[in-house]
Amino acid sequence: MKKKIGVVLSGCGVRDGSEIHEAVLTLLAIDQNGAEAVCMAPDMEFPEVNHLTMKETGAKRNVLVESARIARGNIRDMREVKAADLDALIFPGGFGAAKNLCDFAAKGADASVQPDVARLVREMAAANKPIGAICIAPALIAAILGKEYGPEVTIGTDAGTAAEINKTGSLHVECPVTGFVVDRKHKIVTTPAYMLATRISETAEGIEKTVKAVLDLI
Repeated sequence: MKKKIGVVLSGCGVRDGSEIHEAVLTLLAIDQNGAEAVCMAPDMEFPEVNHLTMKETGAKRNVLVESARIARGNIRDMREVKAADLDALIFPGGFGAAKNLCDFAAKGADASVQPDVARLVREMAAANKPIGAICIAPALIAAILGKEYGPEVTIGTDAGTAAEINKTGSLHVECPVTGFVVDRKHKIVTTPAYMLATRISETAEGIEKTVKAVLDLI
């Protein structure tokens, strides 16, 4: 039986959803390691950003519908997914992780989290199943699990973001772009990706190592 790895998407595009390179590289690494990706996203609306001008358009889009673009239509509504369905869970980055799945981008350590996302992450932690988070997504994990678990995570070297992560009760660990941080006690693996990367190959290296480390913790 292939291991089932949940991949939580937050839209389609770095400025208002999942970072597409990070999402695709995650799916590729899961497949190359002989596991099966189970894509999912919450069914909710978010403000659209024009990726040419980098400005909000005033229009709204749906996270689940947009995420289905990356998943080629093979995606589940997150509210229907339980920890019992999965062997591990991974969050690619992109601003959607900090704006749609939670509001860390606006509120930092005081962030509130989308209920289906918070529930599934807590279920995975309670079941001692591995969680991976990429780019800014470790801030989401810190916001959910910081107070109860105090996990070690990385977003790279950004001092401001690291300070807000530490305020959640989590511990930020500095990490180079092609590296990753493993909290073995809580089975959480994180990597900086485009928080530091200047090239897609750097992002790929960190994500490949992270996915492998997540699978090794199952």
